[in-house]
Amino acid sequence: MVRGRFAPSPSGRMHLGNVFSAMLAWLSAKSKGGSIVLRVEDLDPARSRPEYVDAILDDLRWLGLDWDERAGDQSRRGGAYEAALERLRQMDLLYPCYCSRDQLHAASAPHASDGRIIYAGTCRSLTARQRALKPPTRCLRVKVPDETVAFTDGLQGPQALNLQAEWGDFIVRRADGVAAYQLAVVVDDAACGVTEVVRGRDLLSSTPVQLWLYRALGLTPPSFIHVPMLLSTDGRRLSKRDRALDLGELRKVWLPEKVIGLLAWRCGLIDRWEDVSPRELVADFDWGRVRREDIVMELPDTMTF
Repeated sequence: MVRGRFAPSPSGRMHLGNVFSAMLAWLSAKSKGGSIVLRVEDLDPARSRPEYVDAILDDLRWLGLDWDERAGDQSRRGGAYEAALERLRQMDLLYPCYCSRDQLHAASAPHASDGRIIYAGTCRSLTARQRALKPPTRCLRVKVPDETVAFTDGLQGPQALNLQAEWGDFIVRRADGVAAYQLAVVVDDAACGVTEVVRGRDLLSSTPVQLWLYRALGLTPPSFIHVPMLLSTDGRRLSKRDRALDLGELRKVWLPEKVIGLLAWRCGLIDRWEDVSPRELVADFDWGRVRREDIVMELPDTMTF
């Protein structure tokens, strides 16, 4: 049975981009007779706030995007992440990194085609003597092999990435002791028994890295479906800074069926913008109708209410 998930981050109110991914994850699972797990990704204690957790859960219920199970919040799963780190340590795959932000962002640092910095491996071969001279605060990185990981995305098609050349050794525990996203999401999705991950296309390039980490930890990976990003009219990706398109503002003027109808129309599931509930879309849901390209969303004051 398909087991999908919502994994919101409580660092602000949900915006249309968050709703879009949640809606498609819900529709995909429900159209196959599957279930949805809800997990709060509150790894970052400086940005996560309890009131946003409450608001996100309330928004999902308002939209009609219910869930079948609530998994443990990431802030309470430190022991699971440490166990995964220990397994990697036993395989001699971890090493401390002492590089400063300035060093990582130096002009000479290698960059991927999307501008992301590829770690050059500066601290990978430090001797014990050299490490003893470094400051005590450091993050942990995992050694990746010179290997190309390929997979077929459910919407974007065949993908491949060379771990060393195109990504580099990546952080699995931050300098403040908090587990990094790449590690936590793999450990948590495996623990929840997730079989299908639907998320934004901005995370597509990280999927080969996560697939390799699943294999290294002896875990079963899910299938992946990466959906288009929702963009503002100036071409920026929607974020929680776009208050006009967050649920706090939209709920003042729209019914939930209008929000779902807008997103379903813009991605190709229905032919025109009309009020519709998630349950009304389940029977005819088909990934073949969902567009792959990013979608520009107009601001609400240019729309008809």
